[in-house]
Amino acid sequence: MTVFVKICGVTDEAALDAAVAAGADAIGFVFHAPSRRNLAPRRAAEFAARLPGSVLAVAVTRHPDSDLVHRVLEAFQPDAWQTDVVDFDRIRLPPAIQCWPVLRDDATVGQAVGGRVVFDAPESGQGLRADWRAAAMLARRSELILGGGLDPGNVAAAIEAVRPFGVDVSSGVESSPGVKDLTRIQAFVAAARSSVAA
Repeated sequence: MTVFVKICGVTDEAALDAAVAAGADAIGFVFHAPSRRNLAPRRAAEFAARLPGSVLAVAVTRHPDSDLVHRVLEAFQPDAWQTDVVDFDRIRLPPAIQCWPVLRDDATVGQAVGGRVVFDAPESGQGLRADWRAAAMLARRSELILGGGLDPGNVAAAIEAVRPFGVDVSSGVESSPGVKDLTRIQAFVAAARSSVAA
């Protein structure tokens, strides 16, 4: 089975095009003001317009308020919305948008969640490694996308240990915080695709 690959935190055309050329299945656009990867919704819409139909555009947030959700949806129509599981209790999205709840190395992993989920470290985009053992247990009962501290050098081992549906990377394909490295993007996708998730 081919592993689903998401490249997150893309902020420029070169990185976007490199991810698509490498064979990424999804591109994450971050809407979170404290992040170095934060984008204006209209900029994300411009990037998404460049994507082939086979590549998903994902809005990525953390504890967004209703104003941010409104501003994003006004300018940008993502295929999926990724945010912490508790956030979906208070935000309302159009039915056509897939909801990808994020679970972390804390009490949220104990929640009974099926379908597609993202398992991440306590803080996203910091290069911190998620708990692979907890992720592996969750992967048995969900369509799990593993994030947290992945890079070209460890993604194959992560796939072997966790057997996820997919993998998600941001800082692990950067030359400096917020700056994507085109060679690392290509290497990450190639390493992920060379592995087989059960």
